[in-house]
Amino acid sequence: MGAPIAALKRWLARLRVAAAVTVGQLRHHRLRLGLAIVGIALAVLSMTLLAGVGMGVLETGEQQFEAADRDLWVTTGETRLTTAGGGGFENVLSDSRNVSAEMESHEDVSTAAPLAFETVYVGTDPDDDFQTFVGTGVPGSGSVVQISEGEDLSGDPHYADGSYDGERTNEVLIDEETARALDVEVGETVHVGGSLAAARNTEATVVGISPTFEQMLGAPTVVMPLSELHQTTSTTHTEPATFITLTLEDGADTDAVQSDLQETYPEYEIRSNQEQLEAVLQEQALVLAAGGALVVLSLGVGIALSYTLLTLVVFQQRTAVAALTAQGVSSSLLVASIVGQGLAIGLVGGLLGVALTPPAVDLLNRLAAAVVGFDGLVQTDPRFLVGAFVVAIGIGTIAAALAGWRLSRTPPLEHL
Repeated sequence: MGAPIAALKRWLARLRVAAAVTVGQLRHHRLRLGLAIVGIALAVLSMTLLAGVGMGVLETGEQQFEAADRDLWVTTGETRLTTAGGGGFENVLSDSRNVSAEMESHEDVSTAAPLAFETVYVGTDPDDDFQTFVGTGVPGSGSVVQISEGEDLSGDPHYADGSYDGERTNEVLIDEETARALDVEVGETVHVGGSLAAARNTEATVVGISPTFEQMLGAPTVVMPLSELHQTTSTTHTEPATFITLTLEDGADTDAVQSDLQETYPEYEIRSNQEQLEAVLQEQALVLAAGGALVVLSLGVGIALSYTLLTLVVFQQRTAVAALTAQGVSSSLLVASIVGQGLAIGLVGGLLGVALTPPAVDLLNRLAAAVVGFDGLVQTDPRFLVGAFVVAIGIGTIAAALAGWRLSRTPPLEHL
């Protein structure tokens, strides 16, 4: 029993000496310590933010489709993205009014709403320049859009059972980004049309603010009654739409209704939210690849930064290590003290990086919302935070150990 106890005491004594050397080095070089901690914190931030952006790219599209609060999406096949007017979808589903009316007659379908996206010209003065926006046509009022300020559209009387000779509402909904771009508020008038001539001769009142389609498309939008959009874009003869969105009755079996409608309408594709998202992104492989690559890249960048930083910190102590070695301090004791420094710097820097991640994510999300229109583009996940913290400690400790071992193997006279 005496020998193991004596060995343990010797080991603890050596550990106390190593800790004392570690504390002494850290206290003596406070500026270097602070810079090292900041560097590790930035490495942690690079991991969490890059991974957050990558995850956000992969998840944002699904969240936007979920936010649309629809159960099924009806298309004629591929849902193709277009860059016209700042973004949106192509209208490839013809005779959308009649098709949606037929589908709405299904006992489990509550509403069937065709949605059309067209480029429209919008301005506040017919004599000034006009801007292009994504014009979104919706079939009147109801649950199609969410209103954050003002009122919903009053309806779509201009359709008049397909005659397009009913009274126009001349109402539009805009999102906050469009309101800022046009410098207008609820109650003010704008000029809107599918062509410059039509826009100059058509006034519409901004009745409300709605984030629905800006969140879905990631672009500023102008929402108007579907018949008025068809009228101003000269498409009343075909009544095109991008989707027909279906909302089911409470308690309805989504899979069963989807199967039933698909059998009844084999010429159309009827998809769930997830299936529709995959259809939209099926030709956007680069988007998905970029998201996945960012997640992987974040780990590589964090490891590289942490390893390089701790190696430099240890290398700067080469003279002090050489002097201690020349005085007879053992290599194992020196390596243990250097490992202690790496562990301390990694621990404090990792905690700081994790603490800075939430405000950094909030800032990036605000910038992303202002630039591209998507809210919550950078995602936070506890797994990212834990992983980055573990990497900071683990790689910091390993880097310090390797660098310390290399220094301990170098003849002292080379650094003295």
